[in-house]
Amino acid sequence: MPTEPERRLSAPPTTESLREIGLFGALTDEVLHHLASSLPVQVVGAGEHVFREGDSAREMFVVLSGEVEVLKRGKRGAETRVALLGPGDWFGEMSILDVQPRSATVTAVAPSRLLKITSESLDALYRRDLKSYSLIVLNVARELSRRLRVADGIIADFVANVFDEYVVSSRRK
Repeated sequence: MPTEPERRLSAPPTTESLREIGLFGALTDEVLHHLASSLPVQVVGAGEHVFREGDSAREMFVVLSGEVEVLKRGKRGAETRVALLGPGDWFGEMSILDVQPRSATVTAVAPSRLLKITSESLDALYRRDLKSYSLIVLNVARELSRRLRVADGIIADFVANVFDEYVVSSRRK
């Protein structure tokens, strides 16, 4: 039998808590209530993997509480942290959009409560309420666009630094 803390960890989110998460921006209370009551919560302990790079999957997750890190494997096999995500952030959406294997590993840094959204649950929302489905997809697209802008900035800075180092070192010779 689960203890009281375990019951609280696996309890469904509230409509109010979902309203604060950007993924669910502009959804009605009715839809938020439906999502809060129908989507499962997954509890992950510190150090546990949510999923690994290369895994096949068709679900995404929203961090309700806790903290997770996103790790990307480089050409030499070493993993590098590319993001640290906390309450209100989401991850894994690419597997729903492009049906490709996981592009990174996600590991809990602290005990975490995650809301699991499967492609089937999104499909059910599409059939039930096209407007709400469209809002969620638009919110995902906005976040992917924001992440791409950040990545572009990091790449531009990296290239500029490498170029500066190359030019400075070649002028010294």
